Amino acid sequence: MGHSLTSINQLKKINYMNQINTATKPTYKAVKNLLSEGSTNTKTAKNELQTYILYLAPSDIIGTHNLCPMASAGCKAACLYSAGRGRFSNVQLSRINKAKFWAYDRQAFYMQLATEIMKIYDKSNFQQIAIRLNGTSDIDHLNLLQRYTGINFLDSFYSNLLFYDYTKNINVYKRYFGSNYKLTFSKSETNFDECLEVISMGGNIAAVFSAELPDTYGGLSVINGDESDLRYFDPAGVIVGLKAKGDAKKDLSGFVINKY
Repeated sequence: MGHSLTSINQLKKINYMNQINTATKPTYKAVKNLLSEGSTNTKTAKNELQTYILYLAPSDIIGTHNLCPMASAGCKAACLYSAGRGRFSNVQLSRINKAKFWAYDRQAFYMQLATEIMKIYDKSNFQQIAIRLNGTSDIDHLNLLQRYTGINFLDSFYSNLLFYDYTKNINVYKRYFGSNYKLTFSKSETNFDECLEVISMGGNIAAVFSAELPDTYGGLSVINGDESDLRYFDPAGVIVGLKAKGDAKKDLSGFVINKY
C-alpha cells in the first residue's frame, strides 16, 4: 500500500508542473473523472465484479486524431458509441472532451488516469476489480501509462486489478497474449487473416451476428458475449458472439455475420 501512496505523491508533483505548461491550452475542459463505474452501462452492469470503464469519443470523431486506427467502415457504421447513455448529447460531449484531453495533453491525461487507477487499487482491499480502458476506443493505454508515468499496472503488485478489452489491433493483441491483460480480438469485414492468426494462437474472437447466436461458427464454440461484458474469465479458443444492435442491424458490409 505504501508503494502506491508514494507513487501518488510523485504523480501529484509532476502533475503540478504539467498544469503550468498547459494553462494556455484551452482546447478542452478539466475532467473530474476519466473512469466511470460499470454500473452506469447496461452491459458492464451485468459483470460479476465491480468494474470501471473509460469512454472516449471513438475513431476520428474529434477530427485531429484517430482513437480506433484499425476500425473498418463497417465497424464505424455499426459503432455503439451513440447507444445507451451515449445517445444523450451531454454524454457524447463529455466523451469528446475526454478524447481531446487524451489527444492534446497526453502526459496530463495519463497522470490523471494513473492516479484514478491507484485510488481504485487502494480502496479495493485486495479484492478483484475489473478495469476496461477501451469502452469506445482502441488504444494501448497500458503501454502509454507506463511510458508517461513509469507505472506498470501489469506488475504483480496490482494483480487484483483485472484489465480486459476488445481490440482490432493484431500487434497489440499479440503483445499482451498470455499476460494479465486479457484481450478479445474483434472481427470486422476486413481482418479475416488476422482472425485466423488469433485462432491459431488459441485466442478468442468477438463477432457480431445478425440473429440468434449459433452454437458453433467456423468450427469454434460460440459463447454469449451479451450475458456479461467481463471477458477476463472466458475459456480459450472460442468466439464471443454478440447480437447486432442499433445501426448494426442494417449492416451489409460483412461486419455483421448474416449467413450461418
